Amino acid sequence: MPEIIPTDLTPADHLDACVEACSRCARICLSEAMEHCLRVGGKHTETQHFGLMLGCAEICRATADYLIQSPILHNKVCGLCAEICEACAHSCAEVGDMQTCVDTCRHCADLCRRMSLSEPIPA
Repeated sequence: MPEIIPTDLTPADHLDACVEACSRCARICLSEAMEHCLRVGGKHTETQHFGLMLGCAEICRATADYLIQSPILHNKVCGLCAEICEACAHSCAEVGDMQTCVDTCRHCADLCRRMSLSEPIPA
């Protein structure tokens, strides 16, 4: 079940929530790709789907790291991460039997999309 996102988050709280969501999404996508997709095979390991899962894991990891280090251009980084997470969620839904990945990617995409529309984070 997807997490409920509070609407009264401060910018710093929203940043922390986004970092957590990105970190979790990176772990889930990599784990699902390496443990579930490789075990099941077939359409789960087709190049486009499998590559998208690995790419999603990487952009989420990089986004979490970036937000921790310097959230200056968070809107651009988070916008790209949201797009890739949404594409990964769609691919996982189409392939089937990957609901955890679908939910995790959608949650991360939602938080990243909100971050991409937010004002700069005060230093």
